[in-house]
Amino acid sequence: MSTNHISIFYDKKFSFRLAILSISSTLTAQSVSVDNGGATVTPDGQWTTRVTFYSPSIVRVSKYPGATAPDKKSYSVIMQPESVTLGTERKANGVTLKSSSLTASIGADGNVRFSDSKGNLLLSESASSHAPCVNKVDEGRFKVSQSYNLDSTEVIFGLGQRQSPVLNQRGQDVRMWCGNTNITIPYFTSDKGYGLYWDNAGDSRFTDIDNIASFTSEVAPSIDYYFIYRDGTQDGVIAGIRSLTGEATMFPIWTLGHWQCRERYKSSDELCDVLDRYRALEIPLDGMVQDWQYWGCDSNWNAMKFVNPHYINKMGDAKWMRYLPNDEDPNAVYPDPRIKSPEEMVSYVHDNNSKLMISIWANFGPWTDQYRELDKIGALLPFETWPRNRGVRPYDPFNPKARDIYWKYLTNLYKMGIDAWWTDSTEPDHFEAPGDADYMTHDGSWRSVKNAFALMTNKGIYEHQRKMKGNNRRSVQMTRCGTFGLQHYGTFSWSGDVVSNWNVMKNQIPSGLNYVICGIPFWNTDIGGFFGWDYKNDPKSPAMQELQVRWMQWGCFMPMMRNHCSSPMVSELYNFGNPGDWAFDAQKKAIELRYRLMPYIYSLAGDVVQRSGTMMRPLVMDFPADRKAITLDDQYMFGKALLVKPVTDPLYTYLDADKNGHTIYPDITKAAAPVNVYLPEGSKWYNFWSNEVSDGGKNVQCLAPIDRMPVYVKSGSIIPFGPAVQYTTEKPWDSLELRVYPGDDGEFILYEDDGESYDYEKGMFAEIPFRWDDATRTLHIGQRNGSYPGMLNNRSFNIVVVNPDTEAGDIAAHKVTRTVSYDGNATSVKL
Repeated sequence: MSTNHISIFYDKKFSFRLAILSISSTLTAQSVSVDNGGATVTPDGQWTTRVTFYSPSIVRVSKYPGATAPDKKSYSVIMQPESVTLGTERKANGVTLKSSSLTASIGADGNVRFSDSKGNLLLSESASSHAPCVNKVDEGRFKVSQSYNLDSTEVIFGLGQRQSPVLNQRGQDVRMWCGNTNITIPYFTSDKGYGLYWDNAGDSRFTDIDNIASFTSEVAPSIDYYFIYRDGTQDGVIAGIRSLTGEATMFPIWTLGHWQCRERYKSSDELCDVLDRYRALEIPLDGMVQDWQYWGCDSNWNAMKFVNPHYINKMGDAKWMRYLPNDEDPNAVYPDPRIKSPEEMVSYVHDNNSKLMISIWANFGPWTDQYRELDKIGALLPFETWPRNRGVRPYDPFNPKARDIYWKYLTNLYKMGIDAWWTDSTEPDHFEAPGDADYMTHDGSWRSVKNAFALMTNKGIYEHQRKMKGNNRRSVQMTRCGTFGLQHYGTFSWSGDVVSNWNVMKNQIPSGLNYVICGIPFWNTDIGGFFGWDYKNDPKSPAMQELQVRWMQWGCFMPMMRNHCSSPMVSELYNFGNPGDWAFDAQKKAIELRYRLMPYIYSLAGDVVQRSGTMMRPLVMDFPADRKAITLDDQYMFGKALLVKPVTDPLYTYLDADKNGHTIYPDITKAAAPVNVYLPEGSKWYNFWSNEVSDGGKNVQCLAPIDRMPVYVKSGSIIPFGPAVQYTTEKPWDSLELRVYPGDDGEFILYEDDGESYDYEKGMFAEIPFRWDDATRTLHIGQRNGSYPGMLNNRSFNIVVVNPDTEAGDIAAHKVTRTVSYDGNATSVKL
């Protein structure tokens, strides 16, 4: 006797419900088997349900036809099942499996229920469905769907980085199909403290209707997903994600500084002149970025070598002028360059204490050697891509030989000493046409693998660079797309080519938070936005200046801080004003604060790598019981100490109907409008800029003059401040200011390594633990753990117990509570 299940799908466009009948359960199980790793239940005449414990906190669920699981490739999951001690209990034609963290029960109908170790229900399956694929290229596979029952009040997060204005992803209907600004990831996590990853890299969909959440994939050999639950915390879930997909890699310290970028610097001289101006104006800087067309014209797209005559001192030479970018006048007169080769440019950047990132793409023009070599092995995809109508084609990163070819040509830039790769257009740019989804990649149809394109591209670069003889430079890639597990391959994402306006800026906050809660810790945006057309691309417009200032202030509290824009906009600080002008001074102040906070920020990065930490933390991570806090779209914790609230509305300027900017006040520097900030319950909060203390669990009005955005410090926090510097490694951290914010007990671990090599993987790093005992007002400085070549053996800590009379914000302490000399041995100080 069988029971019919109805799977409900909702089509917003046509506003109707489609009911699909699927025979997915029986009252009598054909077979139940239990083994060391899990259990299998095969309902009579139905698909087999297989539950496998990969660890005490990670469970894989597979559903497939017949008794033998099909071969299935996972791009994201690299973990192999561990040996897990399970308690088992057979029930009426079903089975229950218990680990130390969670319980998984398979019913007679093949449906699975998950509970915590105390028996509290976390999630249960509803209907599943499967049907043979109708596309000939996907023959033998299935269109599959699995639904889950959510509580009506449950809050969920994740689904990647989408341009959504809300953090809570309940009620969403999302196609999982990545594009520029839209990194969709088939993963969600709940305020109950579990996470669920639907392991499919193809065209999929997530829906949440009437408390039924569903994943559907167009092509799959089976239903396949992972359930993660450790201890009810999001940190526990993210630790599970990193176990499943790979731990994050450590980025070099310079990447956590300030980067200057523009679309595009058109010559070596232009890029180096910007660096000179920043150094002369004492604007802290660690990274310069060379965007596209250093390779020349579109037909030579992504040649991965400097062919543009501007960069090789060949302007006017007919042999090389054919490579001049398409948008430049070949008859224009240019002065002789002072930087005459790309090698000289790289050396100049390095000699001026900066690093250099360069743009590389996932597609190639027909003049390039890569195009010809990839074409010979059938590793070019026949899609229309950017730039349009130029014969440029994406490559097939699923083909291992294509990844080898990609790196073979990239080696030219690697050997030149370029420090980081900007892997642009890794969705890739694809102006879709009918039939494109049927195209066969090395691993299957485009519809079945497309969302893993960015992962395979960046993984290929990372793995090849790490294999280079003698290489010990940390691989750094910034990519426009991504998916589950990206953090394991030296790669971070940015939010794509977004428009410069307040609403777009506001949407980047929940977009970024939903991305990092998918376990990928490093992320940023184009500071100021990419397309400046809403402000006539005018950095002198007061309205554009206010937006840029607020975005830069927010950038201080992103994992990466990168200033960028699209031509004809120019985004260098001096284009917004001169020293003494508010639009210049406020941005410089934000950058300087970033560098003062570098010991805190680099320690957050160390926590990411050593303890599966998260830098940019949705409030559900630290305040899960505060129902108001966890759904806030515009606030988050930066580390566990700092609550940040970016200013996402204009306070002092406006645009008129002709897009001209105006100031509201005669002198913006004397204005101080309030911004509403919610302080989560359970702590006291210090206004970072004034040291004023407020109770949690309420809204406060925080004054936000143009040079400050609201930042609060959680009581019990310990924050190290470094010296004022022009680049991250200018001065040693031999004398750190250590601010203690009393009111609760607190802990912090100062992380240090050499800042550039992979020696940390060999244990060559040091950590100094700090613990504040609020009742006795005692700061315990623990024994230093570990060491590395070049480590400071001795240093001083200038301890400041914060009160209304101590310096606040970015002002260095003039009077400290106590100075402690530290030689690596534990000591305690009563303050």
